[in-house]
Amino acid sequence: MGVSTFAVHVGAAGSCRFHGRHPKTRFQLEGEPLVLRCPQVLHWESTSAHVNVTWRRNDSAAAGPAEEESRVWVQDGALWIVPASRADSGSYICTTRNASYCDKMSVELRVFEKTDASVPLIFYPQIIPLSASGLLVCPDLSEFIGNNADVKIQWYKDSVPLDQDNQKFLSVRGTRLLVNNVSMEDAGYYTCAMPYAHKGRQYNITRNIKLQVKKREEETIPVIISPHQTISASLGSRLTIPCKVFLGAGIHTTTLLWWTANNTRIEDAYHGGRVTEGERQAYSENNENYVEVALIFDPVRREDLHTDFRCAVRNTMSSQTLRTMVKEAATFSWEIMLAPLSFIVLVLGGIWMHRRYKRRTGKAYGLMELKTGHPDSQSYPSKIKEIK
Repeated sequence: MGVSTFAVHVGAAGSCRFHGRHPKTRFQLEGEPLVLRCPQVLHWESTSAHVNVTWRRNDSAAAGPAEEESRVWVQDGALWIVPASRADSGSYICTTRNASYCDKMSVELRVFEKTDASVPLIFYPQIIPLSASGLLVCPDLSEFIGNNADVKIQWYKDSVPLDQDNQKFLSVRGTRLLVNNVSMEDAGYYTCAMPYAHKGRQYNITRNIKLQVKKREEETIPVIISPHQTISASLGSRLTIPCKVFLGAGIHTTTLLWWTANNTRIEDAYHGGRVTEGERQAYSENNENYVEVALIFDPVRREDLHTDFRCAVRNTMSSQTLRTMVKEAATFSWEIMLAPLSFIVLVLGGIWMHRRYKRRTGKAYGLMELKTGHPDSQSYPSKIKEIK
């Protein structure tokens, strides 16, 4: 784990400023050697007789300096515990002091039982891109290695020893493991183990590493799928025209998207801000990536009807532009609405008049037939006379 550094408080030697607890808790496996670094010390090489570093547990007296005869001692400003036990869990306070300053800070320690279940609790994340070759580094071993160049480290994958001299894995001098042609199957937990001897007793120092295989982010050819070539809008209204670009599985971070008006960038063409570009939006739909920038009119004016608006997109793969025009929407007119109604009234009126005319013609014909249609009508008087 890294050393936290900050500006040292300068004050009277008799007063000591407490900086509180260090934000990073130290996790350790039981039965292994442990080194706690003092977070106030900027460079371990600068720790000398001019700076006095002392440690104590929050609920006990000073832990050092002391000789290596005990299980706990202070060496070069660091607190050594060989080996660590679960009873060592707690808060430790490191105090640095010289003739001109004094400050202290606490470090939280948690010691876990060494089981397979503890692996997900104590690990160092490392990332290698997919299909690349990368190094795994066994971390936090500098105090135990010192100047020893001949370090023997055994690597494990999911608790299974790795063959470190094949085409897939290669042990590099020091604390590194080369992984060639990384695949998704290589992701998981790795363990590096280094032997360490202290006072005639052998210990194993282990570090758990969680390898994350990151897919390479690739670019694709961008395709503008909207807007339409013509957009209808009413003069004086607010209008938003989105420009939507399809990227597929490609990344959006390297894709540039913008609008122009008569081949001029929008911010340069409309200084007053009547026409602006909306915020860039990047999102996914059905595992496909899109990027979108809207063109906003507030409001639409007649001059916009004669302006050539274009959406443009570009990345390292390709570029594309799409032209769109704003057209005035048809306005509401009573004349337009009443025209078909008037036509219907005229047609119905014509039909009614035609039927009425036919009916009157039929009646007139019937009366005429009644008056002229009987041939014996003139002989009636003569017949009457004969009867008399």
